[in-house]
Amino acid sequence: MAPKPIKLFYFDARGRAEVCRLLLAAAGQKYEDIRYTQEQWETEKDNTPFKQLPVIEIDGKRFGQTIAIITYLATEFGFRGKTNLEALAIDQAVQLTYDFLNCFVKVWVEKDETKKAEYMKHFKEVEVPKYLGFYEKLLKESGTGYFVGNSLSVADLSCYDFLYGLKSMGVLSTDEYPNIQNLQKKVESNEKIKAYLATRKQTPT
Repeated sequence: MAPKPIKLFYFDARGRAEVCRLLLAAAGQKYEDIRYTQEQWETEKDNTPFKQLPVIEIDGKRFGQTIAIITYLATEFGFRGKTNLEALAIDQAVQLTYDFLNCFVKVWVEKDETKKAEYMKHFKEVEVPKYLGFYEKLLKESGTGYFVGNSLSVADLSCYDFLYGLKSMGVLSTDEYPNIQNLQKKVESNEKIKAYLATRKQTPT
């Protein structure tokens, strides 16, 4: 098991820390969920490795970079496959999700309302069907309801979390993607995830 204690630092939001929280929940691992206000962040920024969040602290040492953190947690707690080849396939799906997320970041950070509307239109009409098609294909090829193997992995949690956020904002629907819908149900039916979702703090993002 991972060294103790574990602290997770982020803002009061799901954001890029939520996959970490889902992994820790699925593992049944206790940790401190430390959420900064913007004012606190300005004073704490210099105490992080790269002046960005999320950050995880393990036995007093802090580490940054989202993918590095979730890869560690997934490996440590058994959510990164049973073989190196499965780990490769899982990492592939995780990084696909972060490619998808980065497409949305362009929309999210745009301040000009006209450009934002143009970017959103492109995202919905081009990027959404492209990436949902990729997911649907991978899940169909797997045939187990999960991206890789026959058990929950960080690939499933990463996809679930990002699509949950986009659906909550009304950006997309998975109605025409049965394999994705099945994956979402599988994630939510995991007993530890179900318990976490039932009690997690509700935030806009």
